Amino acid sequence: MHSGELARLAGVTVRTLRHYHQVGLLDEPERRSNGYRDYGVQSLVRVLRIKRLAALGIPLERMPSLLDDEAGPDGSVEEDPRKVLDELDLELAGQMDRIAGRRRLIARLREHSAAPDLPPELAPFFAVFATSGLSPELVRADRDQSVLLAHLVGEDAMPFLERFYERLTRPDMVPAVTGIAERFARLGPGSTEEETTALADEFVRTFRPVLAELAAAGEHIDLSGSADLFGEYTSGQFNEQQLRVVEQLEAKFEAQGEPGPT
Repeated sequence: MHSGELARLAGVTVRTLRHYHQVGLLDEPERRSNGYRDYGVQSLVRVLRIKRLAALGIPLERMPSLLDDEAGPDGSVEEDPRKVLDELDLELAGQMDRIAGRRRLIARLREHSAAPDLPPELAPFFAVFATSGLSPELVRADRDQSVLLAHLVGEDAMPFLERFYERLTRPDMVPAVTGIAERFARLGPGSTEEETTALADEFVRTFRPVLAELAAAGEHIDLSGSADLFGEYTSGQFNEQQLRVVEQLEAKFEAQGEPGPT
């Protein structure tokens, strides 16, 4: 049979047959006088065996010894089929665990109608802010900053970030937090020094108890090594008056020997 017929019978493409030739899985028969290669039934069986192994997830480079039943002088085979199956089963179990974990994250995001790019751990809290009356621009800005924070703190410190946001979204805190966010967003060239200072003071009065509560519980994250990244982020997102508030906040928290909120 020629290559087209072999491919049809085996349920593969001629291009796939050529690839099997190139990687050494399938011998190339001699060409006949008409220029076509003449494959026998054994070639068909070989391709069907390759398909079986591929369907199990066995990579092509591991197939030769399984296909050829190669054995050493002592009778041992290079690839023990039982070992290969054990490894495949273990790999699939790991994939299933990862898929199950991914589905849990998706369910959490769907539950709170959160965006797919939001850290799932923070989804419940952003749902609160999204319904608190904040403008879409402010919600997006907070999301972007939180995505950056979540990446920098890593999995180990994520519980701190969750508890921080949990406290900010308590019913008694939401009005104050959203009010500060709105005032911060309105800062611009027409804002006075008194306004920026007053906002920084209000920020400290609102957030200091939350940070103190977490610190008393022994919770804190050190982001000093990420200062340059935050500096680049704020300088690219905030205007001059907003940056002035950020500088005042840093000075106020440093003067008290306390870590800032970010």
